[in-house]
Amino acid sequence: MRLPRINILGVGISAINLQQAVRQIDEWISSRDAQYVNVCTVHTVMECQNAERLRGLVNASGLATPDGMPLVWLGQLHGYDTAGRVYGPDLMLAVCEQMQAAGRRHFFYGGAPGVAERLAAKLQGRFPALVVAGTHAPPYRPADAQEDQDVLDAINATAPDIVWVGLGTPKQDYWVARHRAQLRAPVLIAVGAAFDFHAGLLKQAPRWMQRNGLEWLFRLVQEPRRLAYRYLVYNPLFVMRVALQLSGIARYAVDEPGVGY
Repeated sequence: MRLPRINILGVGISAINLQQAVRQIDEWISSRDAQYVNVCTVHTVMECQNAERLRGLVNASGLATPDGMPLVWLGQLHGYDTAGRVYGPDLMLAVCEQMQAAGRRHFFYGGAPGVAERLAAKLQGRFPALVVAGTHAPPYRPADAQEDQDVLDAINATAPDIVWVGLGTPKQDYWVARHRAQLRAPVLIAVGAAFDFHAGLLKQAPRWMQRNGLEWLFRLVQEPRRLAYRYLVYNPLFVMRVALQLSGIARYAVDEPGVGY
């Protein structure tokens, strides 16, 4: 059964909370139901405005979780009172913790050289029963067809239950959709900056800033050169377009059946 979604600028965002997301992922693993998850922020929604293909693959995902607080608030505005933030770093910790007992196998794909290994070691220090199937840091340059296939074969050989993908949006979102059919792991999760946060390379915003939708400001101060366009251009555009959508002046269709409000 498909979980409910709301239409935010033509992107179907799952109206769920963290506990529901973890439960759904565990169910997919138990049933060996091949799915991928996009952890979605305002940045993801805005990237989808410029790329029809990206919007289509996010809408076709098993879950498009509300990582950003504005997406949570919009869900609640439209009657989903139990909707909550499914923040990538929190999702990773919750899944790793709750699936230890079942021996779920985790593969970490992404990050700069050494980051995935450092992440795996940090997580195993926190969750001693965590099973790490493997790690891989892709090259910065595009891989050719043979290199790509070799990596997929290597991942399959480790028999993971979950492949965590940290390549940044939208690269990671394209990657999970493009490789879904070639990987035998039941669940692929495009999780973004969780790799750098849990590897200890980036500091997370205080919880009060996260709860109040101010994490963008904290991250902008940390990485102004890289994130200025994302936050100073995309955020105001998002607010303007959502206001037009809510007023009925602008309409956005979701190209996936059963999605919308």
